[in-house]
Amino acid sequence: MDSAYTPLDAAAAEASIRPGLTTRFAVVTGAGSGIGRAAARKLMQAGWQVALLGRREDALRETASIAPDRALVLPTDVTDEAQVAAAFQAVQARFGRLDLLFNNAGMGAPASDIDQLTVEKWRAVVDVNLTGSFLCAREAFALMKQQTPRGGRIINNGSISAHAPRPGSVAYTCTKHAITGLTKTLALDGRKHDIACGQLDIGNAETDLTARFKQGVPQAHGDVMVEPVMDVDHAASALLYMAELPLSANVPFLTVMATKMPYIGRG
Repeated sequence: MDSAYTPLDAAAAEASIRPGLTTRFAVVTGAGSGIGRAAARKLMQAGWQVALLGRREDALRETASIAPDRALVLPTDVTDEAQVAAAFQAVQARFGRLDLLFNNAGMGAPASDIDQLTVEKWRAVVDVNLTGSFLCAREAFALMKQQTPRGGRIINNGSISAHAPRPGSVAYTCTKHAITGLTKTLALDGRKHDIACGQLDIGNAETDLTARFKQGVPQAHGDVMVEPVMDVDHAASALLYMAELPLSANVPFLTVMATKMPYIGRG
């Protein structure tokens, strides 16, 4: 992990975080592609220092390429407790504090009825989407509690599927419903520590994962239908809005979606 970053000297670190906390520091998981890449770049463009977590170092470095002086590349498997702990130790060593965690890393499983879903695939989805979010939130919460000034913000990527499932999505939908429970609990438990928690529910942002929507995907009534998508930058802008609120204000849940996607009234 040490080779992935260059520590700031103590004086520079102190100068960067003390005067009015004008420099803000974030961790974004799943930062190597899609929503995570867009969100991380949006934060960097707004002046944040951002630690980029994901499994593929080459993809993280591509994300960082727009502002390498504002990026900390930390190849990390969010399902691995030791790797997650090491990543947050590196964040603390480099930044000195943490103002934002965007819990974004996630994966799905091939569409199927529950009896066709293997236990191995179920566990893989739960490990990334839920346990990975828990492990990262756990480390962020601990750091935000003890830093000075204390507090910070955790934003979980809930997805539209935190509210309404797609056909054949039992593993993904269960984990995203569980993320809502994580969000509500952290929002409650974080109050006494000045830690705010919210959830960003995104519908049909255009990424590699949603390319199939343009070809047609199964609907609740059984038909296959092409679905509209929106520029992923809109999701990143929503994340930035939530992130830059003062800790005296919080957005518990925000939905941003392609206007004409079949979500309202799904089913």
